[in-house]
Amino acid sequence: MSSPEKYDAIVIGAGQAGVPLSTALAKVGRRTVLIEREHVGGTCINEGCTPTKTMVASARVAYLARRAADYGVETGPVRVNLGRVRERKRSIVESFRGGSQRRIEGTDGVDLVFGEARFVARRTVAVDGRSFRADLVFINTGGRPAPPDVPGLDRVAPLDSTSIMELDEVPEHLIVLGGGYIGLEFAQMFRRFGSRVTVIQRGRQLLPLEDEDIADAVLGILREDGVEVLLKAEARCAERLDDGSVRVIARTAEGERTIVGSHVLLAAGRVPNTERLEPKAAGVETDAKGFIRVNERLETTAPGVYALGDVKGGPAFTHISYDDYRIIRANLLEWGNRTTADRPVPYTVFMDPQLGRIGLNEREARKQGRPYRVATMPMSYVARALEMDEARGMMKVLVDPESRQLLGAAVLGIEGGEVMAALQLAMMGSVPYDRIRDAVFAHPTLAESLNNLFSTLD
Repeated sequence: MSSPEKYDAIVIGAGQAGVPLSTALAKVGRRTVLIEREHVGGTCINEGCTPTKTMVASARVAYLARRAADYGVETGPVRVNLGRVRERKRSIVESFRGGSQRRIEGTDGVDLVFGEARFVARRTVAVDGRSFRADLVFINTGGRPAPPDVPGLDRVAPLDSTSIMELDEVPEHLIVLGGGYIGLEFAQMFRRFGSRVTVIQRGRQLLPLEDEDIADAVLGILREDGVEVLLKAEARCAERLDDGSVRVIARTAEGERTIVGSHVLLAAGRVPNTERLEPKAAGVETDAKGFIRVNERLETTAPGVYALGDVKGGPAFTHISYDDYRIIRANLLEWGNRTTADRPVPYTVFMDPQLGRIGLNEREARKQGRPYRVATMPMSYVARALEMDEARGMMKVLVDPESRQLLGAAVLGIEGGEVMAALQLAMMGSVPYDRIRDAVFAHPTLAESLNNLFSTLD
């Protein structure tokens, strides 16, 4: 291998942190090489947010078309062309990816290199016969679906959150292993496309990090949509049958259960992309699962080396990865002092209706020993939701009894993510709940429901 090519900075991974960081570094005169294994844009654009939410939108159209009679609209039989859904998804992904790549290639001072990166020494990276060295190195390699841990499952060609979006025909019966955010989005999506769907969830509730009442409401919605959900169930083994179907044997609270389906989706966690990176060669420590250890300033155990996004563990959301970039930009390029401490972590589960979450839930508040009051209200009390015939779900907000400040919120309802964002803004501005209760909102809007929600605390 030739002598390392010298740069001011090396960015490994063209994800939602790596792309803006590479161009920001270049714009202040730091010559940067951006190394990407496959596609610009990272998980979000290529396998995560962009393609999944595009397909969720298609599934919602199918759902509404079947419900047209509820709105007094007459339609014929609803058929889903999954190949066309896939092509629409691909078109949007390619548009986003191409735009991002063009911005990189149009920025002076950034060299985009495709290939598998691995550390060969401190702050030195090799890629396909070339090597690069810089005083600053940023790791943004992301993660991927966790491999199967069920005997026989690797021999039945299971789908993951990437490959399932490349199907051109609707599965007859989709078995989903995992009841977290990813599993539930796909479960409801394919049910709406026309599949029979069974979810096998190891825990006692879906969405294990949520409060029990929210999880129960989600469970009710999915079952109403025709999704079969098995709680406290664990897949024990899987095999391909002679007719091409897949048999999964699960242990449940009621005893052993056999489920025979056409496809299996693995949705039980993700692992970091670090095994080929060889971080130890650079003095970068990882935890037992391979996630890179960082401090609140995103510094690794190796001087001059930082990690951003999913590869470091923690909340695996695109907006968190992008905020990691902003922390690095502020501290290294703007002489700031930003950290990840006390960073709010909003997120939305894009099932339908959406679940938007911000701040503390009851479980977390109790664990912290914080006093709180709870405002709750079913979406069936919301005029706008009734007018749209989308009244499933509930709203729930925790408030501090003394300061009247909002501590956290869960909005399971039509456009729940957008309503949650309004509550997040109130939290950011330290707006007490009674100011929101007495505010004048336009009628009829979803925001208007906050008047009634906070009136429950009087």
